[in-house]
Amino acid sequence: MDEDQVRIEVQTNGPYLVHGRVPLSRRRTVRSEHDEPMTTKTTHRFRARQTMALCRCGGSTHKPFCDGTHATIGFDGTESAPTDDYDSRAKTYSGTNVTVRDDRSICEHAGFCGNQHSNVWKMVHGSDDSVLRAHMMAMIERCPSGALTYRVEGDDSDLEPDYGTAIAVTDNGPLFVMGGVPVVRSDGAAFEARNRVTLCRCGQSANKPLCDGSHRQAMFTDS
Repeated sequence: MDEDQVRIEVQTNGPYLVHGRVPLSRRRTVRSEHDEPMTTKTTHRFRARQTMALCRCGGSTHKPFCDGTHATIGFDGTESAPTDDYDSRAKTYSGTNVTVRDDRSICEHAGFCGNQHSNVWKMVHGSDDSVLRAHMMAMIERCPSGALTYRVEGDDSDLEPDYGTAIAVTDNGPLFVMGGVPVVRSDGAAFEARNRVTLCRCGQSANKPLCDGSHRQAMFTDS
């Protein structure tokens, strides 16, 4: 396979091998005074590399890069996430001039879908208010895993943020993969290429290699 081809290869009980000089950065969540996730901010950009190995066992002392710890701790990276498509898994919620879809199985619980007043699932029922509808759309676009999507009336495709090919290391959380980077399992099976994907790097997800929010219960940190 061409080493210049952009892709992520999951290694058996090992790291993610990222090919194709994919831009890598650290991204911090900006929160409100009520500790509500509002947006994200890039805090560091790593030097571009043709190929890089990113830790997925959670134990590296050189995060986000792999340092071989997976081999010494006996990391079990068995991949259980299905390779079927989002369309077949997502539940549909119909609103006014908008359709929202949600796949809970890939949610990483980033929290951009709600605040102290409401959440996306409540807002879709009040989407006859165009201001509320626009607010809901913006919240959905910040969902890093792509568990939430939306499309507007008369359009048969989802509206997605205009991301370039990139990977963001979230603070004490998963890898946020953007721009439709192909992800290939260790057995060679490919996941559906999507604009937004979050990959586990704490080693605890029950839906590997995808993040399922386990980093929170595991109190995973970058340190």
